[in-house]
Parts: sequence; structure tokens; C-alpha cells
Amino acid sequence: MGKLEGKVAFITGAARGQGRSHAIRLAEEGADVIAVDVTEQVSTVPYDTARPGDMEQTVKEVEALDRRIIASEVDVRDLAGLQKAAADGMAALGRIDIVLANAGINTMAPTLEMDEEMWDTMIDINLTGAWKTVRAAVPHIVEGGRGGSVVLTSSLAALVANENIAHYTAAKHGLVGLMRVLAKELGPQSIRVNTVHPTTVATEMVLNDATYRLFRPDLPAPTREDYEVAAREMNRLPVPALDPVDISNAIVYLVSDDGRYVTGTTQVIDAGGSL
Repeated sequence: MGKLEGKVAFITGAARGQGRSHAIRLAEEGADVIAVDVTEQVSTVPYDTARPGDMEQTVKEVEALDRRIIASEVDVRDLAGLQKAAADGMAALGRIDIVLANAGINTMAPTLEMDEEMWDTMIDINLTGAWKTVRAAVPHIVEGGRGGSVVLTSSLAALVANENIAHYTAAKHGLVGLMRVLAKELGPQSIRVNTVHPTTVATEMVLNDATYRLFRPDLPAPTREDYEVAAREMNRLPVPALDPVDISNAIVYLVSDDGRYVTGTTQVIDAGGSL
């Protein structure tokens, strides 16, 4: 039996990237999945966000592990939509034990040049969207009376400051405060709440031309290889970026009985980037 046999996980941003990795990794440990994402382009984002067909691939990979998955297209800015997704998942799978508020975006601009839409969209998705995810799904854990686990995806940016991402950094700092309050409020119900803080992860959110230009402004048309030269300087270990499964493995620890007494913590997976 896997470490999560019989559990059900509610995961946002599950169509690709870290979210898909989390869905697959938890399914490998026996969990069924309620998967949420949106496939319309987020207007302020300079790279392609999830596309039609991405969620279908996540569904295919989870089902290949002989686990059940209920997928729906919902924007984390839509509380009513998230509540419906949670209710539909409950109706189909019977319970929710784990909530992963993973959905997020990345945009970049100097703080004093950033427009209002860029700031608002970032906070609405990366911070308020996590609260809406919790608000929609965690009451089902409480009602189950079995305890459970919540993980909010923060970032190394909540620990180390970098230019051009003030809005992203503010959102990721905010998740730490949200996590700590939730850990206190939900502890009596045996619901544990933690954040994870990755350094750069090799997903579409990082592997795109806008990020390459940010890391290598000295080059007119930087490539992934050019980006990796600069990215290695962020980490103490000699790697430019983590694989999504590295974050998924940390999450498996947090949501399984391996981490049964771990709550209110900031779990850093950063290749030494915070040193």
C-alpha cells in the first residue's frame, strides 16, 4: 500500500507543471485526485499558461496509475467555481483529505513601473486564489473529522529578495502568514498546514523567453542554456533548477503520516539558494 492509500487530494494548477507532478506523485502513493486548472491565457502573463489538452494529459497519467481523478476547469479567482469543484469531487470520491493550493503565475517588472493590472492579477491568483482554494475545499476536511493536510506553494522569493518581482514576493510572503494562522486555527481538528518554498523549478513558468531575458539582460536573445548559466549562481548546489518531482516528494512527506506532527512550517527546497 502507498502512503496515501484511500486519501483524496484537491489540487489547483493541476493541468501541467508542478500541479501535474503533484497529482501523479500523490496518485503513485494511492491518492485519488480532484484536479482544478484554467486553460484560458492569463492576460498579464508573458508566457503561455495552461492550454486545452493539458488537463486531459494529467487525467491520463493519473488514470494510468489506476487512480480516480475528477478534473474541472476553474480559475482560482472564482470562489463559487472552486466550491462547486470541491462539492463535485466529494460527490464522486466521497472525501477530501489533502488540499494543495499550487496554482500560480509569474510576471516581472520594476516596482515603480508595474501597472495596476499586473499587481492586482498577481495578488488575486497567487495569494487570494490560495485563500479561496482553502475556503472552498478545507471545510470538507473539517467535516470529515479525520484530520488532514494543507500545503500552500510559496517560493524562495519569500525568503530571499530579488528585483522585478515585488508583487510576486508580496504574494508569497502573504502565503506564509496565511499558513501560520490556518495552522493555529485548524490544529485542534488535526489538520496540518505548511508552505513549501522552491527555488526555480523547470516548468513552463520558468522556461520561457521572458525569464531568460530577465536572467540574462546582457544578451539580445538569450537561450535556455544562457539562462542556466545565471540560474546556477542562485543555488549553492550546482543545478540551475529543480525538477517538479523534487517538490512533489516534499509534499508527499508533508501530507502523509511521515509528517504527521509537522505543521506551521516553511519547508524549503532550494538547492541551498537561501544560504
